[in-house]
Formats: sequence, structure tokens, C-alpha cells
Amino acid sequence: MLSKIQNNTFPGGSKGRVNRAGENVKNRTFSEQDLAVIDEWRSAHRNVLNTFQALLRTKTRNSGITVAQRHKRRSTIFDKLNRLPGMQLARMDDIAGCRLIFNDINSLYSFRNNFHRAKFHHHLKNQIDKYDYIKEPKLTGYRGIHDVYEYDVRSYAGQHLKGLYIEIQYRTKIQHAWATAVEVVGYITESQPKFVRGDQRYHQMMAYASEILARAFEDNHGPFPEVSDTELVKNFLELDEQLSLLQTLKGLNTADQAVSQNKNSILIFSPNGELEVKTYRDAPEAIRALFQMEKSMPDKDIVLVRAETNDDVRYAFKNYFSDAREFIDFINQGLNFLATR
Repeated sequence: MLSKIQNNTFPGGSKGRVNRAGENVKNRTFSEQDLAVIDEWRSAHRNVLNTFQALLRTKTRNSGITVAQRHKRRSTIFDKLNRLPGMQLARMDDIAGCRLIFNDINSLYSFRNNFHRAKFHHHLKNQIDKYDYIKEPKLTGYRGIHDVYEYDVRSYAGQHLKGLYIEIQYRTKIQHAWATAVEVVGYITESQPKFVRGDQRYHQMMAYASEILARAFEDNHGPFPEVSDTELVKNFLELDEQLSLLQTLKGLNTADQAVSQNKNSILIFSPNGELEVKTYRDAPEAIRALFQMEKSMPDKDIVLVRAETNDDVRYAFKNYFSDAREFIDFINQGLNFLATR
């Protein structure tokens, strides 16, 4: 077991030790000690999450903005290390994440601008437009904005957390519906349009979908601004005829397990697609349970999420519940709009 850290020691021992553990994961030479280092480092981000989610909830109270947080899964961390050979684990900036979902783009930019002017010690690491994928959508069709903050704390007891990162995602409900559907496609097919893996038709169809939604609902554009409305609708429908993706998404059953209010929820996915939900009142207890489950159930996909209410969890993380109904509704409306304007 990893020895207990002192308050002024970086989680996992040091950034160098965390990076070495990450390199060993890439090289498939990792030990139990490496996993203990990574788990200690991951666990420390929970305190950063709690600080930012409390800050964001205060600033969004009674605003209609949905706020949720998530702790990056070990399997997702390992996958990212393998996808990005130059990535150093201690510099991975999305281990802790808060997501805000807005009704429209203007509300999103207004809140973000105000948040940037907020008085606190945490440092915004990126330039304002660096991760603005609304102004410059990704080729996958992803739209939204990310900010990365470096955690700063003045108390001695929290000094070991200084330098950890947290990512804040800003999306509109339209962008969130699309991103959710992309995640669902990754679960139900052998393709990963999010990472442009597998059958390229899924990637192409979802990129067209992004363009359709941007034009129809947000007077904006996605990755194909030069394609005409007629051609865009035609291309999308031709791919759907080949893949029957919309029909597949319609047929998914939404999980019926309740996520109790004000609890930390662990979602456990079996290879056959079944979902089990476990809830915990206490965040440290949930973290311990998460790490234990990851060790005892290596064949299952396990994620820890938390939001203020049951409905918030389902909305902010509905990709985990295979729920793409909102995306289907928006796409059908968007197709009708572009076909008739």
C-alpha cells in the first residue's frame, strides 16, 4: 500500500511519480504500486471538484442552468494515455470536471464572461478562445467550450492539492443532446465517433447532425458551413438509411434505476449493456467503493457521478442511461426546418 501522504506532499508522492505511473500504464508494465499512486492522485481531485461545484452552484442558483460534476474513470484515463503518446499523466487536465448546460448560446457566453471576472485564487490556464468549439467546431461535430483551471489554495492543510487541474465544460442544451448521442453511439456500436474510430459512416453522420442542429436551432454552424441545406439533409438521410441509427436510438430502453437525491452515484455497466446504480451519502465512501469496484470488476465500465437532484443526474449524464430521445426530437425538427426553409 502507498504510504499516507503529508499535507504538503503532492498526491501520489510527486508529479514525477504520477508521470512514471502513467508511463508504466502506457508500456503495460504497471505495478500495484503504480495503481495505488494513480488512485491517490485521482482521489485528491474530489476536493477540487467539491470546491468548484459549490462555487458554480452558488453562481447559478435559480438561473435554470444545469450543473453537474464527474470524476474521470480509470479506464478512460488509461485509454487517453494510450491515444495520446505524449501525454504526461500529471498534466491531464480533465480528471475532475464540472459541466454547465444552458438554454442558449447567449446565456452561455454571458455566464462564462462573468465567471472569468470572479474573484478567487484559482488560475485560468487557457486563452479565452483556445477551447471555444462553438466558434470553431471540431471536425467530429463537437461544439461547446472548455476552460481549464489550476487549483490554488492558501491553507496549509490544502497545500498538497495546489496545482491540480479541473475542466469546466459549457454547453447549450442542443450541443448537449448531440454530445450525449455521440456517447450513446459509442456504447451501442463497435464505432467511436467521438474519437473517429471504427466505421467512418457513424462519424460522418454525427458530424452532419451537428451541422443540422447548429443551423436549425442556434443560427450557427458546425463542421460543414459550406454545404447547402439540401445537400446536408440528403447526406444525413442517406447515411441513416444505411445505418438505421435513428431507429436504433429510438429503440433503446432508458434505465429505470432511481438515483437518489443529493447522493454520489456509481454507475456500473456490464458488457451486455445492463446498468446497475449504487448511491452513497458520503463522497469519501463513494471514492473508496469506486476504487474497490474497479479492482474487483475489471470487465465492467464503472463511473462515479454527482449532481444536485435525480433529474440533474439523468440530464447531465444521460448518455450513461442510453437516452438519446432529446437528440432524436431535435434532429427531426432540424431536418424539417432545413428541408422547408
